[in-house]
Amino acid sequence: MNNSTTGSSFRPNWASKLALLSALAILSGCELFGTDSQPDAQIDPTQPPITAGPWRRPAVSDRWQWQLQPDRAGRINTGYAVEVYDIDLFDAPDSVIADLHAQGRMVIAYFSAGTSESFRSDFTEFQSSDMGNTLADHPNERWLDVRSANVLRIMQARLDLAARRGFDGVEPDNVDGYTNNSGFPLTADDQLAFNRFVANEAHRRGLSVGLKNDLDQVPQLVAYFDFAVNEQCHEFNECDALKPFIDAGKPAFNAEYHATFVNSAAARDQICTDARMRNMRTLILPLDLDDSFRFACDP
Repeated sequence: MNNSTTGSSFRPNWASKLALLSALAILSGCELFGTDSQPDAQIDPTQPPITAGPWRRPAVSDRWQWQLQPDRAGRINTGYAVEVYDIDLFDAPDSVIADLHAQGRMVIAYFSAGTSESFRSDFTEFQSSDMGNTLADHPNERWLDVRSANVLRIMQARLDLAARRGFDGVEPDNVDGYTNNSGFPLTADDQLAFNRFVANEAHRRGLSVGLKNDLDQVPQLVAYFDFAVNEQCHEFNECDALKPFIDAGKPAFNAEYHATFVNSAAARDQICTDARMRNMRTLILPLDLDDSFRFACDP
């Protein structure tokens, strides 16, 4: 199983005080978790999916671009002829979101749902008990206790931010802590409950939501999510696990980073042939996701 945390090297371009959107809560029929009234952290892992709503849903045939960090000129490249853009929730300028929407693109917000990042503007809202072990190779990032009421509240606030900034959907990262050395005794049911909670809360705010990696739980989660974002399924021979999304009419967006795919046209052709056969949308990208190069397997 792959656990690339590609968002871990970001640095915020601005700091904002996150606030809960009470109006959205009223419209959704869901009371937001406040500091004085936190929820029971034992979320029901069998909560049914919210599937009806006006949010924008990507199609299996939609092409995508993934750029979470600016290029050397400090820009997000909005010039690709694709239907879906995946950019950073905190760092992407409002002007980029507006530009992409003016072109008719669907705009997805990346954020980490299962780890804390010390460089994020809301980092101080995490309690010490919320944070566990540091991620390998990412000293500024620690696994979160997804059973924590405070963590759930912060994730709601991040979804509020995505809705307020005008994103069409979200890509919550690191939602497989139960299979990693998180420092918490997380179970598969704990992870299912958290992932379903995040998906339903996104839908309550009119946001599309993608399942990031967590391939072992795809069969139990496909009904809750509108698309999948995966890393390195070709490299690790895991692409079969994404078939339930495609069978359900939901796109599977994949990124590959291995140097062989970057440097060898023959190797790229091989995985691109496989991706097209599977009706997946595979890109070969830099690990920093800074648009320094891009190879697309789109038909």
